[in-house]
Amino acid sequence: MSKTTKTIAVAGAVASAIAGLATSAAAEENEKCYGISLAGENDCAAGPGTTCAGTSTVDYQGNAWTFVPAGTCADITIEAMGDSPERMGSLEALDRDLPA
Repeated sequence: MSKTTKTIAVAGAVASAIAGLATSAAAEENEKCYGISLAGENDCAAGPGTTCAGTSTVDYQGNAWTFVPAGTCADITIEAMGDSPERMGSLEALDRDLPA
């Protein structure tokens, strides 16, 4: 293995380690907030029959979550519109606005 190849391998390993640390730190600063995502814009967990991110099918689907800054979920309120009631974010999955 040449010196250049070794240098590239080490640089790649260092970059991967740094990226992993940044992701962990970001996750610690955020919390999962259920019931605030628009259809197809959730970060994950959209109930049975879905795979993960972007799979919610209903606006404000109760079992789909989005990452928000830690400590802000309970303060998120979605105004009532038309026949839709006011909704609030939750730290736990909700049984409302689930797809048929």
